[in-house]
Amino acid sequence: MSDKNAEKKIAFYIGSLHKGGAERVFVNLAGYFLEEGYRVVMVTQYQKEDEYVLPDGIERIISDIEEEKVSASRIVNFCRRLNKLHAIWKKLEPDLALSCIGKNNFMTVVTAMGTKTKPVVSVVGEAKEEYPGRGMRMLADLLFSHAAGIVLQTERSRSFFCRKVGARAVILPNSLNPDFIRPRYEGEREKRIVSVGRMDANKNHEMQLRAFAALKDKYPQYTLVIYGDGELRSYIEETAVGLGIAERVLLPGVVPDVAAHIERASLFLLTSYSEGVSNALIEALALGLPVIATDVPSGGTEELIRDGENGLVIPAGDTEALRLAMDRLLGDGAYADRLGREAAKIQERLSPERVNPLWKAYFEGIINE
Repeated sequence: MSDKNAEKKIAFYIGSLHKGGAERVFVNLAGYFLEEGYRVVMVTQYQKEDEYVLPDGIERIISDIEEEKVSASRIVNFCRRLNKLHAIWKKLEPDLALSCIGKNNFMTVVTAMGTKTKPVVSVVGEAKEEYPGRGMRMLADLLFSHAAGIVLQTERSRSFFCRKVGARAVILPNSLNPDFIRPRYEGEREKRIVSVGRMDANKNHEMQLRAFAALKDKYPQYTLVIYGDGELRSYIEETAVGLGIAERVLLPGVVPDVAAHIERASLFLLTSYSEGVSNALIEALALGLPVIATDVPSGGTEELIRDGENGLVIPAGDTEALRLAMDRLLGDGAYADRLGREAAKIQERLSPERVNPLWKAYFEGIINE
């Protein structure tokens, strides 16, 4: 740590700290820069229940307008939010502000104009979903061109933006949650197939149920365990009943210490239609689980898995491909174990000790320009 870092201030801007992938990445990064001696502030539009806890020493500011200032006009409210965020940058004077997720990036670029703060935008999900339609894409190209820095997570994301934006962007991975850095479990694996993720349409847990149902008689000792919760929980329960597998499908909900719950499983599934670079997938690979994951449009799966070497990749929405892949790994324990051993090597590639300094070097380059 350098004493000079104490002279520098970094801000993070995100909707809230509600428990999710992007939010956890921001909290972890903020904690890292605090440990490195920077002054760190977390600006969120809202404060919600069930949020990540910030380390002591990080200032938290809410940027949403006060209730008494809320107007019946959405345009007026939007302008007031812009003005308030601009005032925050003027008052705090952070050297750099990192934002993520859709319109938050637009807000940061616009409100940092006329201040000493250098805005850095990041795209953590599928770019086409964060900026749907031609108008949003054009606005992203325009505003991102005025950002001091642009962070993407996959090479495929470059092609979404105009050539100027794509050429300026850097690819920076998320560091692995330290809770998942541990020796790989080498004992006999439990006859459980596991998945971790919010129960919504995008995660497509229904495909898991249907593929599992097709194999239930061939592998009668196995259960399917889906960790998480969401609006489709009842539908998943009803579908399991309809497929005759209700007694073998377990839905424990959101659990603490996910690593301890899944590290001895036989197989991990990610069946999303769309993802950025999935933290759940990173963590399953780090634990050395045999993994089957869908090839998402962002290229997030491609960034993590070499098909047939450290996991299996299947087309999104293809239930038959999932069934065949599950059958292959459940029926060949030696091959599944070989994939899992190779998967665990991602611990070194994405360790905080390796990844966080990449973010620091990039930020330092922007601050010192």
